[in-house]
Amino acid sequence: MAPDKPDDATPDYIGHRKRLRQRLLAGGAKALADYEILELVLYGANPRGDTKPLAKELIKRFGGFAEVIKASPDALMEVDGVGEVVIGALKTVEVAAVWLARETVLDQPVLSSWQALLDYCRAAMAHSKIEQFRLLFLDRKNVLIADEVQQTGTVDHAPVYPREVVRRALELGASALILVHNHPSGDPTPSKADIDMTNEIKQSAAVLGVTLHDHIVIGRQGHASFRSLGLL
Repeated sequence: MAPDKPDDATPDYIGHRKRLRQRLLAGGAKALADYEILELVLYGANPRGDTKPLAKELIKRFGGFAEVIKASPDALMEVDGVGEVVIGALKTVEVAAVWLARETVLDQPVLSSWQALLDYCRAAMAHSKIEQFRLLFLDRKNVLIADEVQQTGTVDHAPVYPREVVRRALELGASALILVHNHPSGDPTPSKADIDMTNEIKQSAAVLGVTLHDHIVIGRQGHASFRSLGLL
């Protein structure tokens, strides 16, 4: 009897998708290209279709996996083949990534897990198209007790009110603060306005016994620490 022939009606992408999963399980994310990881994400939104063309188009449009995941729904909708289901799949990955990074720093002494804190801030803010100002509140043991976005703004400015920062620290019983904001331009170099605002918050907080540990500026090209730069 002749051996069974492969089912010609089975789409090629079915086998391709299986091979991608096998490579992922065997070698982790490093075993796959950006668009291949995106293919697997999009599979949840289109289990019966070939997701490679859309994955490649998204990478081409936005520049990389992280940029696709962080892209706004409006920008994503401009790509042919993207609808609410696809956007839902992408945004689920974004939220999961931020939550996972956040869990590594919650209820931990922040100063002894500094890299984890930086990873979380980058996951939450590095690819945002608007400026955000985030406050990290610490207790006497420098354990993170609250993480709040105080303000969001435009592409290059988020209004910050030092009195509100210190008032919130007192409400939470915080002993120390870390300020974090992002530069959507990608360059994390502190501006003069950043420096002036940080000094104002430091002075206001010190009067009430609250320590300002650092101010971190997040950009796509890295980060800047006021303390490391000698600005605090």
